[in-house]
Amino acid sequence: MAEKYTVLGAGHGGKAMAAHLALLGADVALWNRTFDHIEIIRKRGGIELESAEGGPHGFGRLKLVTSDMEEAIAHAQVIMVVVPSSAHAEIAKATTCHLKDGQIVILHPGRTLGALEFAKTIRDNGCTTDVTVAEAETFIYASRADGPAQARIFRIKEAVPLAALPASRNEMVLDCIHHAFPQFIDGVDVLHTGLNNMGAIFHPALTLLNAGWIEHTNGEYQFYIDGVTPSVARVLEVLDRERVTVASSVGIRARTSLEWLKLAYDTEGADLHEAIHNQPGYYGIKAPTTLHHRYIFEDVPMSLVPIASLGMRYGVSVRGMESIIRIGSIIHRTDYWRRGRTVERLGLEQWSVSELTRFVKEGVID
Repeated sequence: MAEKYTVLGAGHGGKAMAAHLALLGADVALWNRTFDHIEIIRKRGGIELESAEGGPHGFGRLKLVTSDMEEAIAHAQVIMVVVPSSAHAEIAKATTCHLKDGQIVILHPGRTLGALEFAKTIRDNGCTTDVTVAEAETFIYASRADGPAQARIFRIKEAVPLAALPASRNEMVLDCIHHAFPQFIDGVDVLHTGLNNMGAIFHPALTLLNAGWIEHTNGEYQFYIDGVTPSVARVLEVLDRERVTVASSVGIRARTSLEWLKLAYDTEGADLHEAIHNQPGYYGIKAPTTLHHRYIFEDVPMSLVPIASLGMRYGVSVRGMESIIRIGSIIHRTDYWRRGRTVERLGLEQWSVSELTRFVKEGVID
């Protein structure tokens, strides 16, 4: 059982996780790149946590609050990375020379191929220690920061798949964090967690196909209700079919969006448009206020690009995904293919399906 945790990142999620772990009795360090962002937390000695419906609440006293990565990593048995996935490679580089044998690094969440990117980055930067990298399929909390040293948890998900790299270490990781997080369940392997990434389907396309409305209203409309028209839903369905087909090409039976909506919200419909509109929780959720949003700058390169890249490597048509990636690149005036997690960047371009599968399960190549 882990007793010492370091949380990397002091945003909405990082503050909530650090405070929650401290209230559970763990020794917790909180790191943030910019010290000004955590100075008040350090002065107060912790974070005040509020929760809905009788969840964890109180003052979570932290053992360490720092912007010194060496100090933060030295504290930890388990390192919780709670930053946008677009920063995973940067975090990996920063931790490389400080990691020690036996430590566990968990990405919250990994998006798609996050654990593979993190592990490759630390290896490429000279890390030879025996570190286990794992990733969650989605973030365990719905949370926000209420102030410089305050956080609020609206909901803790009941079951969140988690997988280690290699998957043969899943049980070890789950056992280590079970006392704090019994909600994490065996996610099979990091291909399963990454290819069941529903944000890749819902976020970028829904944002980009409503670009005019977002810019005109500054997001003053219901994102999932007003934004998901029958035509938009048809595009989402195409992207979802491509994702499921890519997963099938590497031997995985991924959940469809309709299956996920039923599993997560007990919502059904004849098609995706109807199912989304039958989900009461989507009513009232506003759209992003700007197109400079993580639904594009994070979910396109770290979710859509790796899925599409795997598809192209293993012979799956991903024209829908390519179109959304291209539109996002044009609007943001950047090349998300170049910035994203492609099989070439991850060193997978020559791997067969069997080699990839054996690597994620056992950590070795045929």
